[in-house]
Amino acid sequence: MSAQAATSKVIGLIAGGRQFPVLVAQGVKAHGHRLVVAGFAGHTNSEVYPIADVHRELKLGQLAKLLDFLKENKVEQVVMAGTINKPGVMDIRHLDSRAVKLLFSLPGKGDDAILRAVSGLLESEGMELLPPQTFALGLTTPPGVLTRRPPDEREWADLRRGAFLARQMGALDIGQCVVLREGIVAAVEALEGTDAAIRRGCELGGPGCVVVKVMKPGQEERVDLPSVGPDTVRMLAKGQGTCLGVEAGKSLFFDLEAAVAAADRAGIAIVGLAGGDLDG
Repeated sequence: MSAQAATSKVIGLIAGGRQFPVLVAQGVKAHGHRLVVAGFAGHTNSEVYPIADVHRELKLGQLAKLLDFLKENKVEQVVMAGTINKPGVMDIRHLDSRAVKLLFSLPGKGDDAILRAVSGLLESEGMELLPPQTFALGLTTPPGVLTRRPPDEREWADLRRGAFLARQMGALDIGQCVVLREGIVAAVEALEGTDAAIRRGCELGGPGCVVVKVMKPGQEERVDLPSVGPDTVRMLAKGQGTCLGVEAGKSLFFDLEAAVAAADRAGIAIVGLAGGDLDG
């Protein structure tokens, strides 16, 4: 038996949309593990399925079937990666009895509360939850100014103010992103997600908006790190926003090189926020 075969495990991937689940799936296979993928109709990037040893597409909210599928395939460790349409999660018509029981047992219904509950349920069934970056390295946002243009004085003030406000909002388990200009908040992220918050914020705040995205205090780091990428930059450019701040070391930045190049073309400043940048 080879050393790789001796250490091979069965990894379950609960996959959402965009590129992250594909990167994680490729990483799992590169490590020599067996990959079991659970996806959701209308949400999961279908490019992940051919990478899997076995996969099943469920309807969002079929929690009992999800658990049964993972256990049937003797999954030992579980990773969650990819975006899910949040309003769909809250549509009770699509939830099975296991999911309804879980949801209504929670005192709060924010993202982090729900993900913590699902994480706890998986672990109670004997499956270890791993952070997705275990299998997709090199995605963490670096600190400092990442673009050719640094923020100007007004943008730095908005970045610090936005980071403070985003953390206050995150402590209430509402969202991770704030859009503001001249210290005035134009939008906060809630159920609609970051892209929609940026679109709305730039429409309300006008040209020159600053976007800040940070981790919620005490957030479950294994399942829902803040993430941005080229689409974020394109949305900001379309709204004539001028600056993006993302928490360094605790957020994911997809296609960083492409995103920075797009930002440079649009005159947008990007900063990996760290240390005193987050003091408000």
